[in-house]
Amino acid sequence: MSKKKELETALKEAMLAKDQVSRNTLRLVLSAIKEGEIQKKEELEEADILSILQKQVKTRQESLEEAKKVDRNDLVEEAKMELKVLEKFMPSAMSDEELTKLVTQHIEAVGASTISDMGKVMQGLLAEVAGRADGGKVSQMVREQLQGS
Repeated sequence: MSKKKELETALKEAMLAKDQVSRNTLRLVLSAIKEGEIQKKEELEEADILSILQKQVKTRQESLEEAKKVDRNDLVEEAKMELKVLEKFMPSAMSDEELTKLVTQHIEAVGASTISDMGKVMQGLLAEVAGRADGGKVSQMVREQLQGS
């Protein structure tokens, strides 16, 4: 089942269960997906949907941090509940070992040897790890390996 269908099914279940947090969170995600489809003028691929999910998770994490800073426990709890809903649809995160191995493979595949080749490495790598690893972490690993070579 596609990720979009999974989200739509979960939304229906949340509506039947009268689970407002799940319902509202899933509506926002599906709305973001719909907006992406309108902009692209075609259905989004799984990688694009995972990217949208990852952005939604990141937004909630930032909201959580901000709410903690201003001591708003009600917003902290709401952000935590929304994160739990979203995390159900995220693929399992890659371990550092898996990511390091993948980075090494991509560096070898494109024949990268200097930091100026970083763009070539990142292009294919980000598509492969979409939703499973943070882009900043991937970038840092690529940079470290290229500087170490």
